[in-house]
Amino acid sequence: MAFKTPKKLVIGAIIAVTSVGGMAFAAGGGVMGDYKMKHPDWSFNGAFGTYDRAAAQRGYQVYREVCAACHSLKYVAFRHLGDEGAPFYLEDFPNPSDNPYVKNFAADWSVEDIDSETGDIIERTGIPADYFPPIFPNDAAARASNGGSLPPDLSSMVKARSNGADYLYNLLTAYDSPKPAGLEITPGLHWNPVMEGGKIAMANPLSDELVTYEPTEMMDYGELKLVDPPVATVEQMASDLTQFLAWTADPKLEQRKSIGLMTIIYLLILSVLLFFSYKRVWRNVEH
Repeated sequence: MAFKTPKKLVIGAIIAVTSVGGMAFAAGGGVMGDYKMKHPDWSFNGAFGTYDRAAAQRGYQVYREVCAACHSLKYVAFRHLGDEGAPFYLEDFPNPSDNPYVKNFAADWSVEDIDSETGDIIERTGIPADYFPPIFPNDAAARASNGGSLPPDLSSMVKARSNGADYLYNLLTAYDSPKPAGLEITPGLHWNPVMEGGKIAMANPLSDELVTYEPTEMMDYGELKLVDPPVATVEQMASDLTQFLAWTADPKLEQRKSIGLMTIIYLLILSVLLFFSYKRVWRNVEH
């Protein structure tokens, strides 16, 4: 006997799902005023999506020159930047610790360590095995340097927010949008319609040509070529940074999608084989 779902139950389920989706978005940031959320066509979306390597490389540059003044990447090691599928992966260096880009990036940071002879705390040059060091020694120091607000770690930011990529991109590009009449911004806070309440402790971090993009090395039919970078507008830097932070939040995305595709193909082939096996085994049996 077929089971029929009551119409009221179906309507109730739809309302519940819609309400949950709305609450999840509000947790990521409540849009205020006349601002309309932008939804870029991210390369990593969809079943066959992949990261834009050139954009993610530029995004690392934006992080290093702008965001790293306050925000950490504590769940990312320098060697991860050279893993397969990562922004700076090179086929000639399957071991990311040998990757010259990774070595240079690590050497650009100072890492806190302990002297093996004296036991004293020292600072040394970073190596590929190190994780990105904290920007501040502790939360109290971070709050003291940022007007009482604690800058969040950016490692998982894109996954930690509802519609994380869109949320981050809009957060970075919405500072100049018109402010609703009557809304008062207290000292130490800034207007941003993407934040719940329209107030954020972080001042606008981006401005046109704030960074100077360097040409990107890309493989073209087996030949390494330099690709001229785009103009570093606010929108371009926000997009590039989002690409990079999308990778830090989900570095195995491409591998998972590849395995998922192969699994689906395998199951389709298996289903066909099972169907013909069934037809052959039961060919002389009346149904």
